[in-house]
Amino acid sequence: MKILAIDSSGLVASAAIWEGASASVTGTILATASTDYKKTHSQTLLPMIDRICKDTDSDPKSFDAVVVAAGPGSFTGLRIGSATAKAIAMAADIPIVEIPTLEGLAFNLWGAGRAVCPMMDARRNQVYSGLYGFEDDELITYRDQEALALEDMLSFINDLGRDVIFLGDGADAYHERICEGTKVKYSFAPAHLNRQNAASLAAVGARMYGAGRYVNADDHSPVYLRVSQAEREGTKNFDLVG
Repeated sequence: MKILAIDSSGLVASAAIWEGASASVTGTILATASTDYKKTHSQTLLPMIDRICKDTDSDPKSFDAVVVAAGPGSFTGLRIGSATAKAIAMAADIPIVEIPTLEGLAFNLWGAGRAVCPMMDARRNQVYSGLYGFEDDELITYRDQEALALEDMLSFINDLGRDVIFLGDGADAYHERICEGTKVKYSFAPAHLNRQNAASLAAVGARMYGAGRYVNADDHSPVYLRVSQAEREGTKNFDLVG
């Protein structure tokens, strides 16, 4: 079984190819590529996918599924990732495995003995965040992903009372406030684990594919959690919101 994974939900554009004999967290990452450097996902994602496919002699029709970070995240990034995943899946007649962005990011720290809190900067004094952990080799959810004020997530973490690891660009953006507001023992993920990684998506996506948790390409759409700034401004212009 072979899977292509794509993540362009945040600052990082990332792609990976996973291969394994069965749908499980084990297997081999045949190739991975990521970039987080002053270029748009429209410039980097397709060349990245093309390169790792060529490096591994992988034809799109050799994939069993495409795994994609389904949101939340950057509106433009999610659209680029979803459009790319749909185009590949339709051309190869294969399904799409949708991974919630924050779950995929949490999976970077698979097996951690502490709570895992991925955060993305959602602007407007909010973060996209959730709270997760691992028990018996399974991801468990303490709080599902949502857009919320940083202080609301920190309050939840403090009430839960578990040691926690923060990761993601939101954890970087609000580092000082996290340090001030977190009352339990905490730490921050190191740089190599701190951003979206398609290899993590591929690993969890293989398991989901094996469990039949996938959709047809036509049925896939990103999960934004809230409307874009353009949509908010457009609605205001029509006096539908205050």
